Amino acid sequence: MLDIEEIRKRARVWLGEEFNEETRREVKAMLEGDEATLIDAFYKDLEFGTGGLRGIMGAGTNRMNIYTIGMATQGLANYLLKNFGETTIKVAIAHDCRNNSRYFAETAADIFSANGFEVLLFDSLRPTPELSFAIRHYKCHSGVVVTASHNPPEYNGYKAYWNDGGQVVPPHDEGIINEVRKIKSVKEIKFGGDKSRIKILGKETDDLFLKEVLKIRLNPDAIEKQKDMGIVYTPIHGTGGKLIPSALKLFGFRNIINVPEQDITDGNFPTVKSPNPEEPEALKMAIETAEKNNADLVMATDPDADRLGIAVRTPERSFILFNGNQTGALLMYYTLSQYKEKKLYKGNEYVIKTIVTSDLLDRIAEDHNVECYNVLTGFKYFAELIRKLEGKKKFIGGGEESYGYLPADYVRDKDAVGSCALVAETAAWAKTKGMSLHDLLIKIYLKYGLYREKLVNIVRKGVEGANEINAMMKEYRDNPPTEINKSRVIRIDDYEKLISFDTIHGTQDKLKLIKSDVLQFFLEDGSKISIRPSGTEPKIKFYFSVNTKLESESKYKETVKLLDERIESIIKDLKLK
Repeated sequence: MLDIEEIRKRARVWLGEEFNEETRREVKAMLEGDEATLIDAFYKDLEFGTGGLRGIMGAGTNRMNIYTIGMATQGLANYLLKNFGETTIKVAIAHDCRNNSRYFAETAADIFSANGFEVLLFDSLRPTPELSFAIRHYKCHSGVVVTASHNPPEYNGYKAYWNDGGQVVPPHDEGIINEVRKIKSVKEIKFGGDKSRIKILGKETDDLFLKEVLKIRLNPDAIEKQKDMGIVYTPIHGTGGKLIPSALKLFGFRNIINVPEQDITDGNFPTVKSPNPEEPEALKMAIETAEKNNADLVMATDPDADRLGIAVRTPERSFILFNGNQTGALLMYYTLSQYKEKKLYKGNEYVIKTIVTSDLLDRIAEDHNVECYNVLTGFKYFAELIRKLEGKKKFIGGGEESYGYLPADYVRDKDAVGSCALVAETAAWAKTKGMSLHDLLIKIYLKYGLYREKLVNIVRKGVEGANEINAMMKEYRDNPPTEINKSRVIRIDDYEKLISFDTIHGTQDKLKLIKSDVLQFFLEDGSKISIRPSGTEPKIKFYFSVNTKLESESKYKETVKLLDERIESIIKDLKLK
């Protein structure tokens, strides 16, 4: 890390006339005040990585502001000019509900237009999947969404997309990063926008998007029978409120109940500790609303409406939260079973999941004779695979354990708009069969085995934390366990080395994906442990998956308890507690 004098020198640059008055005032206050704040704001540059930018908002090289966003946008513009300079370049821009999101989106629009691009800017906040759709529909060369997903209120972010509507992948990600790094001064950023080149997108694009969402509906008759089924939906102050209630109504649902306090667009997320649908607390108000209204289903989306959390009724009529693997299994089973029942299969269909997502999804696909591809974590890899198979095979769904699902290929990123509609349809279909979604999940477990998963995050902040995470990964690679929780390790998949090692026979196979810092241990008892450092946060992630046969519905709770105890024993054996 830089010493304090070097940090002060970096900060004083931001007192120059090229920075606005508000920024100069904030930097001056840091120079005269708290040293820790100054250090954190200027000790490094906020890095434009393969997923774009994400950080705390404020003045400084390590903060989200119009200057760090400006450098990212100018770098992306320079890369696009290198690739498509012979034509008029078109980009689409969307943003979420966060503080400064509109300001940042308009700043990016000005920079792109100053570079001679045609810019399509949404008139207000929109879900991330609609940006992906717009890039494809309007044949854009690239796109940007300003969002920090489910991070706390002080954060914002910036994600770059390619012309297929997916987030950038190799070689374009590295190409863009290199162009961003070449920009050494804010004086190189073309801030002077050309308003004549900026076109505003509104309801007409919403309607086109929703028209595509409606195409994923498989069972209008089931929806008609259950159109008054109570559905509570909350956007948690975010973009989902723009389109998800409309999508549900378009599908045919009539009893959509909102949570008024959370319909208010607010980047401070005043009703929750975290706007993350993975967190039980984020669904608390929605569940209370469902209890009062005797609703069957609760759905909540994160601020940019690309991820979805749900709660369903148990046989005792209380609500239980489903995790991402469980919701993914429901959507997979419903889609594939309906394709089979309605004779929609042509023999070239496929689904996608990530390598850390439950293998239950593989079993469901296998049973329906549908190919299931496993990719690295991140929906950009879904988009990349869909692009490669376009015209050869038909994508009909997929998802990942972190609450992201994609029900069709009109979008090339996580799509909570279509997923909400399809979850509601699955619930309606189950109800026509005399089942709740909870009952349907148990039916799936009875057929394919009961799978339980858990994610453990070990947070290690700062430079020392990053070094510690690297050391942990190195130790697991150099000295892998031969036994975990008294069960032999029978296979090790190392995505850094792209080797799958059979520890029983001492043989090796090559893994077919690209390199990534991920390790997986497969145990003799069917357990799977996946380890990877987070790409966006200072943490290392441990994914645990265990499974066994479910003998009967009456033994469900007992079997769940046994599997959960097995996970806890594995965690204890790995000394993570």
